[in-house]
Amino acid sequence: MSAPQKLALRRALVVEGRYDAARLANLVDAAILTTDGFAIFKDKQMQALFRRVAAAQGLLILTDPDAAGFRIRHFVAQLAGAENVRHAYVPALPGKERRKPEPGREGLLGVEGVPDELLLQALQNALQGESAPPAAAQRAPITYTDLYEWGLSGTPDARARRYAFLRALGLPPRLGKKALLQVLNTLYTRASLAAQLENGA
Repeated sequence: MSAPQKLALRRALVVEGRYDAARLANLVDAAILTTDGFAIFKDKQMQALFRRVAAAQGLLILTDPDAAGFRIRHFVAQLAGAENVRHAYVPALPGKERRKPEPGREGLLGVEGVPDELLLQALQNALQGESAPPAAAQRAPITYTDLYEWGLSGTPDARARRYAFLRALGLPPRLGKKALLQVLNTLYTRASLAAQLENGA
């Protein structure tokens, strides 16, 4: 039995944490950015990344339905500019996530605990009136193979090279490989990145 088709998003999806990101990765075909909870409030590199991605393709913000989630949502929206943002809202459902011993302060399910159909409905509601992304991009995507060939992954000095490369691009050095690929494909073409590497970036 084939896996259900993912919802393709033109915008980058913003969620609070890695558990939310892992959950949404099974439902959508999109770049997913995490705020690492309140870390976005102080992390200037993360803020710069969110601004760049928002300007390049727009953001779709999906945070928990509690006070903390709304605070993060408001901050990211101000950071990115209202013209670059759409908002998706999940219902306020009482409960707790399976991995947590206790419910949150307000006793509500976070994004990771909301049923799939409600998550997809929230995203679709937020995107009403927006055209779907093209079926396939014409440019060649940046891949894991490219990262390996550029010496940014899978070699003894890859970590140091990747950190230096990300600093040169003004991107957060702690991006994981999956997030790195999503961000690079959002902000750059394969040819432009290869040229930067050849020029010592």
